[in-house]
Amino acid sequence: MRGWMSIAYLAKPKNLNGGLVARGASGLPFALHPGLTLAVVPPQLDAPRTLTVSEVTERAENEALVFFDEVSDLSSAELLAGCELLAREEDIDASVLEEAEALPAWEGWSVHDECAGYVGEVVEVAERATQPLLTVRRAEGGEALIPLVDEFIVEVDEDGRRIDVSLPAGLLDL
Repeated sequence: MRGWMSIAYLAKPKNLNGGLVARGASGLPFALHPGLTLAVVPPQLDAPRTLTVSEVTERAENEALVFFDEVSDLSSAELLAGCELLAREEDIDASVLEEAEALPAWEGWSVHDECAGYVGEVVEVAERATQPLLTVRRAEGGEALIPLVDEFIVEVDEDGRRIDVSLPAGLLDL
């Protein structure tokens, strides 16, 4: 989908009137605003494939309660929970794109998990369709792909070139 970018994730339905909690995409400031038309990915059976934002109420940094013209009840909102929202790049305010965080230059840094201990060394930090990924060369061989999301990052030690993470059980086994 050239010309489109991921700008938000629909976390969960919030009320009977079809409101959903939306979280901004990794590395971008929250960019949803009334009138913005979005594509829903992956498309859901019996749910709208495009949405137009009708109302946005900020709840926390990078999170808001959002209403869409096409969603008017809880059952419709439930179908969209877990989906990603894509916007046309030309519909995104240039100042939002300027504020976007550049991917960190962590190649060569060590990664340590709270439970697994030393995981390995970062060989690449790459933007992907859904979120940035760390490619880590495992200490025992092979590679691990670690989603670069705030929920997994515990601490970043710039001086020690070390990233401490708390990964869900089984992620390193994939």
